[in-house]
Amino acid sequence: MTSPTLSIVAPVYNEEAILPEFYARVRDAMVAIGDTWELILVNDGSRDNSLPIMWSIAENDEHVRVVNFARNFGHQVAVTAGIDHARGAAVVLIDADLQDPPEVITELVAKWREGYEVVYAVREEREGESWFKRVTAKLFYRILYRITDVKIPVDTGDFRLMDAKVAQILRDMREHNRFIRGMTSWVGFKQTGVKYVRHARKAGETKYPLRKMLSFALDAVTSFSYFPLQVMVYMAGFLGIMAIAVAIVISILRVTQGEGYFGGQATTIVLLLLLSSFQFLFLFLIGQYVARIYDETRNRPLYVVASRNGFSESENDERVAPAHGRSSTRLPAPPLETQDAGE
Repeated sequence: MTSPTLSIVAPVYNEEAILPEFYARVRDAMVAIGDTWELILVNDGSRDNSLPIMWSIAENDEHVRVVNFARNFGHQVAVTAGIDHARGAAVVLIDADLQDPPEVITELVAKWREGYEVVYAVREEREGESWFKRVTAKLFYRILYRITDVKIPVDTGDFRLMDAKVAQILRDMREHNRFIRGMTSWVGFKQTGVKYVRHARKAGETKYPLRKMLSFALDAVTSFSYFPLQVMVYMAGFLGIMAIAVAIVISILRVTQGEGYFGGQATTIVLLLLLSSFQFLFLFLIGQYVARIYDETRNRPLYVVASRNGFSESENDERVAPAHGRSSTRLPAPPLETQDAGE
């Protein structure tokens, strides 16, 4: 099978209302570019009719290939699976919710042809988002930029193009708590950005509520920075100086004002509560790093593929090479009529 020039990777989770338009706009963008292409849709355990819609699209267009997870493994793992299956000379990552316009792919490809190996899309404007989401996102990216050794471009998501050699390096990076945009910055090579306007969601609901955003931020920080651990040293020094200062002040006041000036244990209790809160916070941070070490030592596959569509018999029967993910055997896609809409 001839490898395409462009591989478009799109994770899908409960996007039945948007999928047909997403596919049509990707197809039109690829026709405009004029290169050979493939669209890899990764079903991340959707509970609506997304999977049957994907099967139908793949049955009617040989450019489309579907990877169906056995359950929901998360957005970053779904992106990873798409990269694992991509065959193109360049791989484009894009969400299927149409907040990232497929038409921008044309600009990403143009920069790639100029010699850039990673072209990331920079969110110049974010339509349809609350002030809280905009402010916290802007703050998060700028803090992350300052505390990590790897300089991750601000105001960027996973919407980007990477050369095949960059994609291959990402296939070799199998950590479980993944932060794709940080990993693509870490690999280096020649990189540049393309500005675009991120659109409001057309249908459905966000897949990153506050709880998931906090978890995602924690993965980003712990994957690319030791700063939270280093803060402990500074905080310990600060609290030590404060303790000495408070002891000196109390001693002076007791000498000048009398021992009854600081009667009771209120000061001691407040200091103990303060110190305890910091201790629990730092234990939590240490626990997060230890938990990530534990995830890696278990050596479990990143994802399990239940079925696929659009792949040749030899591809369906083979196992993923160890460097590509330690995944389970990939099974052929069942006929469309046997699919359960809630799968």
